[in-house]
Amino acid sequence: MNPKDTLQLSEFDFDLPRGLIAQYPLRQRDQARLMVIDRRNQAISHDVFAKVEKYLPPDSCIVLNDSKVIPARLLGRREKTPGKVEVFLLKKLPEGDGCSYETLIRPLHRLNLNEKIQFNGGSLTAELIDIEKRIVRFNRKDVAAQLRKHGHMPLPPYIKRADEPLDHKYYQTVYARKPGSVASPTAGLHFTPALLNALRKKGHGIETVTLHVNLATFRMVETDDITRHKMHTEEYSLTKKSFVSIQQTKTKGRKIVAVGTTSCRVLETLAANSARLNGETDIFIYPGYTLSAVDILITNFHLPRSTLLMLVYAFGGTKLMKEAYAQAIREKYRFYSYGDAMIIV
Repeated sequence: MNPKDTLQLSEFDFDLPRGLIAQYPLRQRDQARLMVIDRRNQAISHDVFAKVEKYLPPDSCIVLNDSKVIPARLLGRREKTPGKVEVFLLKKLPEGDGCSYETLIRPLHRLNLNEKIQFNGGSLTAELIDIEKRIVRFNRKDVAAQLRKHGHMPLPPYIKRADEPLDHKYYQTVYARKPGSVASPTAGLHFTPALLNALRKKGHGIETVTLHVNLATFRMVETDDITRHKMHTEEYSLTKKSFVSIQQTKTKGRKIVAVGTTSCRVLETLAANSARLNGETDIFIYPGYTLSAVDILITNFHLPRSTLLMLVYAFGGTKLMKEAYAQAIREKYRFYSYGDAMIIV
């Protein structure tokens, strides 16, 4: 890693018309638009995601993040007053009781230490046991099952509507297997089972890693000098089999395709940490960082001033990516989680 000494946050700003922020998913996932960014030729072209295979070198290894979004938002009431409370689960804590979580709570400032919040008429309660760290302890251990019954999908705040039944399907990749994320690894939302099968038949390998997305990925940078931003950690893992397959692809001179910034961060973490197959990563990739593990990146269009955008600038080159975003706005691409995609080759 060889970043600049300083890098100003303002370099990652842009104005986006509100109407370009996708509020609903496409029912046909693979019909999203696809911007094709060619780094070698400094060229930008346009296609549809269903044709993504056209832009992959032969026998590539496509790496997916198989983390599954949990319905992490619970809507409840204070036990002794009529006040409404929203509890957003961030991380299960490794305590003996198995039912304590780090959370976001609204309105936290109105709650008292050891106050209980009721959900579903009181059959599920959460006691606030640490105000500063926003830790709650539930009254039962089957929290995951309770979330499946009563939880809401954690749509990001720029989607200006309540979650709906369709979000339980479309805010989840078709290959999601391991519950733990509180936001979707959205680059993968464009894949269908048929498209994945077609890629396999064309000779591409498909491997999975797991990175459970929490607020570290989406926490906005607030320091003017982005090099001072501190990433929080996120849990990642992959199997020995997947690791070996990815390494063999590299050894044979074939290309690694990261689907999403989360897969990219896992692969670059592995490269930097001597192939540790599980753990936590706080890797922060921004212009000046030399990526060594990933050859091609598939991703969505990201928020200004976000660490996701900074990673994309690092991968594609700042000048080219600024032009790509300008074109996306002119061409009225759909932005953010339910939006369109790009492939950087």
